[in-house]
Amino acid sequence: MCQYVSTKLITADSLLYIGRGLDYALSMEGSLKLKEISYIHSESYAAGELKHGTISLITEGMPVIAVATQNTLLEKTVSNIKEVKARGAMTIVICDEEADIDADAVDYMIRIPKINETLMPMVATVPMQLLAYYTSVNKGNDVDKPRNLAKSVTVE
Repeated sequence: MCQYVSTKLITADSLLYIGRGLDYALSMEGSLKLKEISYIHSESYAAGELKHGTISLITEGMPVIAVATQNTLLEKTVSNIKEVKARGAMTIVICDEEADIDADAVDYMIRIPKINETLMPMVATVPMQLLAYYTSVNKGNDVDKPRNLAKSVTVE
């Protein structure tokens, strides 16, 4: 599914990642990896902060990747997904295999195995890495030599 979804991202000028709690930290990592190797402008926002200006950035067809692995926050995250969908966003959700999410709110769903909620970030990182990788490859980029990034950091 990640490889297919990546074909929908290659023409995007910009996209957003959203998440709550641990999922917000995950979304920041996903956004960073995507921009590092695909060169698509990507930002991550706390899903609960959308109403504070971020929602105005949503344009028709803009990809919004929602990380929704924390069941205790799922209902609120789904509400945020519906908000961006109502404004024309193309919604991609990374969630566990048992998450109950209204199909009308989601264009593409990437399901991962359900495990202990505290460990979900380790599993959810995999599809985000794959999205970045396949998007970059589909754009014709050399993922082994990202531009303007140092392979190692030296400290003086």
